[in-house]
Amino acid sequence: MAVESVTTTTSLGSPACEQDAKALQLIEDMTRSTDSVQERVLREILSRNSETEYVKRFGLNGATDRETFKSKVPVVTYEDLQPDIQRIANGDRSPIFSSHPVSEFLTSSGTSGGERKLLPTIHEELDRRQNFFSLRMSIMSTNVPGLDKGKGLYFFFIKAERKTPSGLIARPTLTSYYNSEQFKNRPYNPYNVYTSPNETILCPDTFQSMYSQMLCGLIMRHEVLRIGAVFASGLLRAIRFLQLNWRDLARDISTGTLNPRITDPAIRERLMSGILKPEPELAEFVSSQCSGENWEGIITRIWPNTIYLDTVLTGSMAQYIPTLDYYSGGLPKVSGMYCSSEGFFGINLRPICDPSEISYTIMPNMAYFEFVPHDVAAPLPSRHAPPPPKLVDLADVEVGKKYELVVTTYAGLCRYQVGDILQVTGFHNSAPQFRFVRRKDVLLSIDADKTNESELQKAIENASLLLREFNTSVVEYTSYADTKTIPGHYVIYWELMVKDDYSANLPSHDMLNRCCLVMEESLNSVYRQGRVADNSIGPLEIRVVKNGTFEELMDYAISRGSSMSQYKVPRCVKSVPIIELLDSKVVSVHFSPAAPHFDSECRP
Repeated sequence: MAVESVTTTTSLGSPACEQDAKALQLIEDMTRSTDSVQERVLREILSRNSETEYVKRFGLNGATDRETFKSKVPVVTYEDLQPDIQRIANGDRSPIFSSHPVSEFLTSSGTSGGERKLLPTIHEELDRRQNFFSLRMSIMSTNVPGLDKGKGLYFFFIKAERKTPSGLIARPTLTSYYNSEQFKNRPYNPYNVYTSPNETILCPDTFQSMYSQMLCGLIMRHEVLRIGAVFASGLLRAIRFLQLNWRDLARDISTGTLNPRITDPAIRERLMSGILKPEPELAEFVSSQCSGENWEGIITRIWPNTIYLDTVLTGSMAQYIPTLDYYSGGLPKVSGMYCSSEGFFGINLRPICDPSEISYTIMPNMAYFEFVPHDVAAPLPSRHAPPPPKLVDLADVEVGKKYELVVTTYAGLCRYQVGDILQVTGFHNSAPQFRFVRRKDVLLSIDADKTNESELQKAIENASLLLREFNTSVVEYTSYADTKTIPGHYVIYWELMVKDDYSANLPSHDMLNRCCLVMEESLNSVYRQGRVADNSIGPLEIRVVKNGTFEELMDYAISRGSSMSQYKVPRCVKSVPIIELLDSKVVSVHFSPAAPHFDSECRP
């Protein structure tokens, strides 16, 4: 894919206040001296963690220079660190990764062996992330004047916390942040005022939290200037929630009483102490807008002063952009920052841009960054394994090239492969700007879930065992993430081979439904949490296609230029013509008849 080079410095605009001016100046200072800032960050990280077990393991002997670090410390994956992480989870309090005590584990939505990754963190990271949020809001207020005149309707949620055997809490990054004193007692900032009181965000019951946040958003509809959620899929779930619950919401607004399903005492007290009061006219308006079948532009009809939508739109979330356009009437969409469980890394300095142009400027003071070239030509065949590619420093990446991100963090991760594939689109001063391409090796994703090819293959193998009694097997399969439904769900296409008597051995409808459930039971815990606890993923669907369908799929690919000798069945499809071809061959459709098992036990 061609990438337009944007090598000129982006204008950050005119700051609206002194606080914003300081934030913009910090961004300018950091990005003008990218390489020297990176050297300083590495020295700080290695100096403070020089006595940790992990650093001493590689014989740095107090060295903090880049050359020694790169020559002695290996690039690692989560699997490499898992034994040490297990020790911490089991109660080892010695300084393994960080000289600062581990405060909790952050759970990554990336999966390892079917379980969430547990990444140890330290308390000061909350301050670092809070400062990063402030930089991001200063960019937004500079690009969109007047944000201090209203509020943001954001659908924020916490997920259930778990504990490791040692008693350390394990929870997602944003759940950690929302539960922190930095969030709950955050100083007043006119650009960061929400319609949702803290009590509604901090309720662990998803229905009660969503209901009360939506209710507050409707009551304050004229004050709303921006609407958001962490992921685009979450914003669409909020719209679907309104479709299903507008009658109850309108009744509450009309009568000034709160739905009895909202039992959380903190929410009830907060809403009934001044926020919720009888407003029959507003209730009638909500009913008039929601009762019809046409929901096009519903966001701007209910919240007419909305300037933009604020949510992650990159990677797998890009598939939701057309649906967001439908519901919002084409409002600008902002994807403001690039972050992960490992850290907060990049800011979009041009937030009001087309989603296809979203790039993040890496802030060189947040961690030490290296990059594995991702589009290096494959080596010629050899009896010896090729040497690993040389990692590239932050200031030395090249426009147009793709890289896999490697980070060394203040919390103690050293040369850790994050698993994100990024493409350089330009520079702001000397700091590179990246487009998020995709997660490495991810095949299917609806929300926070990430299913790779081997996980899908294993799930299909497990489900296929049910077909043996029918003397039937799966000949071929492919898949796609169907986001036309809310919530989205996995669709798996199966071509079956029925031995002997076709009509006698064809699996029953109920048996194929059971195959859907077995597949779901075989998928990782992040997927199953989305299905069971978060309701962010719909039931898995199997579509059985006619015999010969995958031969037609190959013929189609060859007609479009593929080589017959090199053709492989794609295990995930996104092309509309291919999906239409597959759907035209469907002979039966099956859905999982129940939710899969979800165990909240925390294991590294």
